[in-house]
Amino acid sequence: VQVVESGGGLVPTGGSLRLSCAASGFTTDDYAIGWFRQTPGKEREGISCFSMSDGNSYYEHSVRGRFTISSDNAKNTVYLKMTSLKPEDTALYYCAALMGCSSPDSKRYLSWGQGTQVTVSS
Repeated sequence: VQVVESGGGLVPTGGSLRLSCAASGFTTDDYAIGWFRQTPGKEREGISCFSMSDGNSYYEHSVRGRFTISSDNAKNTVYLKMTSLKPEDTALYYCAALMGCSSPDSKRYLSWGQGTQVTVSS
């Protein structure tokens, strides 16, 4: 199984970006896609998760209301629409295929992407 991110870039404060996570190799919808981000010197932070099996979505508090996760099941792709971006959102964003969005499945990783850089200028 494999996931590949795309869609990062440089945007001004208040701007928007949409990240994509394309999944391949899955034979069922019994998995989830999580979005994570990391900045140098900090631990990786989970920010959102989408359950492909039941369509439930989850957000970390710092992005709730600004970021929206969605999926196109026909394309096996999960999107993260990011709006009202702030300089503190600058990070390397990763998507990962998980066993599920809830613990302990959220710690059972199936595949990681290579990351896509998001930079928000002040």
